[in-house]
Amino acid sequence: MPGFTSPPNPQLFNAQVWQIVRQIPSGKVLAYGQIGALLPTPTGLTLKDYDTFRARWVGAAMAACPEDVPWWRVVNAQGKISLRPASAEQRARLESEGVQFDDKDRIDLRQYGWNSTPTMLK
Repeated sequence: MPGFTSPPNPQLFNAQVWQIVRQIPSGKVLAYGQIGALLPTPTGLTLKDYDTFRARWVGAAMAACPEDVPWWRVVNAQGKISLRPASAEQRARLESEGVQFDDKDRIDLRQYGWNSTPTMLK
């Protein structure tokens, strides 16, 4: 399996990720891998390879997102906030939007997961 460290076109990939995240409504979340699954497989990659890297690439896009992207609405596949310096701020923002955490610091993705299909620009 090739060792892709970034998408073939990082600028395009990041822009697509941010476009999706901007559409997540208040009080809803998506997981990194779910966002990646909403995007087309980048040119030059097999679906298998893309499945391996997509969540990591979405995480990298979120780490570099512009201020108008609601980054706090992106969580990991377990419904948890990934540990990083802004973890407490992310939890506070989600709670202010009505998102509740269980006793294991998880979000119920069935309740708070965004199930709509985002609009993609051409």
